[in-house]
Amino acid sequence: MTDNMTPELTLTPNEDAATATAAAVPQLTLEPQAPVTPATPAEAKPIEPVVLDDSMLTAEEKAAVDNFAKKIDIRDTNQVLQYGAAAQKSVATFSENALSNVRNKDMGEIGEDLSRLVTELKGFGALEQAKGLKGLFHKAANPLAVMKAQYSKVETNVEKIAQNLEQHQLTLLKDVAMFDQMYELNLKYYKELTMYILAGKKRLNEVRTTELEALRKKAAESGTSEDAQAYNDLANLCNRFEKKLHDLELTRMVSVQMGPQTRLLQNNDTLMIEKIQSSLVNTIPLWKSQMVLALGLEHGRQATAAQNQVTEMTNQLLKKNADALKMGTIATAKEAERSIVDIETLQHTNQQLISTLDEVARIQTEGAAKRKAAEAELGRIEGELKQKLMELRS
Repeated sequence: MTDNMTPELTLTPNEDAATATAAAVPQLTLEPQAPVTPATPAEAKPIEPVVLDDSMLTAEEKAAVDNFAKKIDIRDTNQVLQYGAAAQKSVATFSENALSNVRNKDMGEIGEDLSRLVTELKGFGALEQAKGLKGLFHKAANPLAVMKAQYSKVETNVEKIAQNLEQHQLTLLKDVAMFDQMYELNLKYYKELTMYILAGKKRLNEVRTTELEALRKKAAESGTSEDAQAYNDLANLCNRFEKKLHDLELTRMVSVQMGPQTRLLQNNDTLMIEKIQSSLVNTIPLWKSQMVLALGLEHGRQATAAQNQVTEMTNQLLKKNADALKMGTIATAKEAERSIVDIETLQHTNQQLISTLDEVARIQTEGAAKRKAAEAELGRIEGELKQKLMELRS
């Protein structure tokens, strides 16, 4: 971890602190941490829910939570509204930065460069062969020289693509290091939210068991409306603070999920780096070595190339014509025997019409029943309201 210090809790969040980002220069690594996929268990085990308590805190963090809980004033409406807001905004900003990083990264461009590389490597074989009937009767004065010229052209394009891939690789390496920093930063936000929640629950439980209980007993003994209102006001404040703690728990869950999500993004970048590395150190050198062999074998195939191409082209044309004739004849025969409207179409139309009429009748019946039930419920509601009003007057 980059920061082992206990998170500092505050009741006066600083908006500028929420938008602060790590300014350290990214540290590149040859061994990026990637999530390890656990082995699939033979049998599904029951899920044990995580209990949010101070057992996940260090002794120093527990002391910080206890001291902070004493400062919380549930009766301070502004303090309740701002409670944990800085940590929540930090998580929101972190999520937005992660999304922006993924949105601004054009993985498609890397894929296009890899596809172009494959196309160029394959394209050499297509270039050295004559195209169509025109190529069959076009004889170069020096086929080997033509082949070398074609190789030089493809090699130039491949070198350009390789340079682009190297730039992509450097960018991805920086991103992998950045994801490490983002992961550690998210851990800090997660711990900070946990401490806010634990401190808030500790204070809320203390108020309910002491102050709120005392007001309840006082209201029950005195029977005055003032005491009852004081009890009700504090109860509402406790409920409002409890909802605020629930919001913090939801934000904490977002932070929990961002951990594995960050690692997944980092792993995707690592896989792409490996793909680029394989292309640069394996695919391109292997292609060049194969081209050396191809240039050497070119001397032995010049005598029979033209005749083989003529024979192959003739066979292909005959096969294509026969296939086209067969398909055209069969399609014409089928269309000639087909009716203007298929019986299946008429059957389907009739069934859909019957189904539509049945569905309309069912909906109308259900609508009548629901309206009748609604009338009865409206009467019950009105009676219930009337009874409650009478109770309040008594």
